[in-house]
Amino acid sequence: MFPREFAWGAATAAYQIEGGWQADGKGPNIWDIFCHEKGRVFEEHNGDVACNSYELWEKDLECIQQLGLTHYRLSLSWARLLPDGTTSHVNQKGVKYYNKVIDDLLACNVSPMVTLYHFDLPQALQDQGGWKSPDIVTLFDSYAKFCFQTFGDRVKLWITINEPYVCAKFGHEDGIHAPGLKEPGIATYLVGHNMLRAHAMAWHSYNSFYRTKQKGAVSLAINSDWLEPLHAGCTEDIAATERYFAFTLGWFAWPVFVTGDYPELMRSAIDAQSKKMGCSGSSRLPSFSKDEPGILGTADFFALNYYTSRKVKPGGGCGKMCMVSDQDAEVVLDPSWPICGVSWLAVVPHGLRKLLKYIKDTFNNPAVYITENGFSQVGPLQIEDVQRSGFYKDTILEVAKAIQEDEVNVRGYFAWSLLDNFEWADGFSVRFGLFHVDFADAKRSRTIYQSGREYAKIISKYKCGQSK
Repeated sequence: MFPREFAWGAATAAYQIEGGWQADGKGPNIWDIFCHEKGRVFEEHNGDVACNSYELWEKDLECIQQLGLTHYRLSLSWARLLPDGTTSHVNQKGVKYYNKVIDDLLACNVSPMVTLYHFDLPQALQDQGGWKSPDIVTLFDSYAKFCFQTFGDRVKLWITINEPYVCAKFGHEDGIHAPGLKEPGIATYLVGHNMLRAHAMAWHSYNSFYRTKQKGAVSLAINSDWLEPLHAGCTEDIAATERYFAFTLGWFAWPVFVTGDYPELMRSAIDAQSKKMGCSGSSRLPSFSKDEPGILGTADFFALNYYTSRKVKPGGGCGKMCMVSDQDAEVVLDPSWPICGVSWLAVVPHGLRKLLKYIKDTFNNPAVYITENGFSQVGPLQIEDVQRSGFYKDTILEVAKAIQEDEVNVRGYFAWSLLDNFEWADGFSVRFGLFHVDFADAKRSRTIYQSGREYAKIISKYKCGQSK
C-alpha cells in the first residue's frame, strides 16, 4: 500500500517548541518581540519557554521513538545560530544543540527533515527591513550555506522556507503574525517575491556547492487548501476557484514548478484591480530579474502543508487595495464538513487526495512529501481523542488511495505536530499534538494521546513489510 521507503514523520518548529528565548547567546527574533507586545496573542501567551525543548530534547526523542517514526521534521532557529542574522557571529552553543538533535535522531534511525526558516526572522534583520528588503535574499543565502556546510553531511532533506504565503499575508497584510505589519496590497507581494528569490538562491547554492558531496534534496513548503466551486456548474464560481488557486498554491508553485514566473491569472487580476482603483505605473506584483538565478526547477520535491478544504465563489473584496480584492474570490465551508477545534479547520480527508491528484496533474508529477497535516483540539483536554484518531486513519487511507489509484508519487507524511505547542496567535489554546504537553507543569510533562497510539499502530503496520 505504501512504498517501502515511505517517510513516516511528525513535524515541529523551533519557536513553537524550543523556549530558551534568551538562553546561551540566542538573539531575539520577530516572534519574541511580537509576543511581548500587548494584545498580539491569545491571553498574552508567548514562546519564551513553550515545550522547553531546548532543555528537554531527550524527552522529545523519547516521544519520537515511542511513535516509531522514520523521519522527524524540525526547524532551525536562525537567531539561535546567528544572533544578528549574519555569519559575522556564530553562536556555537546553538550549533552544538542542533548537532546533538541531528546526531541523536540518526543514532535512533530517524532521518531529519530540516527547515531553515519557519516564521522566526532574527529581529536584527527585521530592523533592516526584513523580508521587504531586497538585501534579505543574500542574507538568507548566507544563512542557508552556513547550515548546509554545518549540518548537510547528515541532513538529506531540506526545506528552505515554510509557508511563504502565511508569512507574506498574515505578517505583512493582515498583521496577525509577526512582524505584525498591515500594508495591504503591496507588502504581501513584495515579501512573497523576496522569499521566492531567497529560496531560489539557496537552492542554487546547494546545487552548485553541496549537492555532489552531500546528495540531499531541497524544496520549500507550500500550504494549500483543496478548493472547489461552490456550485459545480457555475462558470463564475469555477473562475473564482481558479483565481483563488492562483493566489495561494499557484503564487509559489507556479514559478518553481511550471514557468519560472507568477500565474498570468494572478498578475492580470492584480493589474486590473490597480487600474480600477486609479493606480498607474508598474505592477504591484514584482517581476523576476533576468540577472538573477532562475526560479524554475528550484525544488527537488513538492512539500505540501494541507489542513482543510473550501468552496469558492466570487466576491469578498474589501473595497480598497488589498489582496482579497485583487483575487475577487471568497471561500465558504460546506456545512456537511465537521469542524475540529478552531473555526477554520474543517475536516476533509478526501480533499487531500484531490489536492495530491491536482498537484500531480498541474506541476509535472513531482515527488510529494506531505510536510504538515493535523487536527486541532480546543477547550477541555481529551487524552482519549477519538475524533483525531479517526482523522488520522481516514486521512492516511486517502493518501494510500492517491498513491495506489491516482498514481501520485507521495514519498512521505508528516503529522502536525509531535507535541502540543505554541500555535502562533492562538498561543497554547489550540492543541495539535500527538503528545499532550502540560504547560502548567514546570517539567512540561509529555503524555501520549490516543491519536498518538493510533498513529504509532499505523506506522508499525506499514513498516512491518505490508508495503509493496
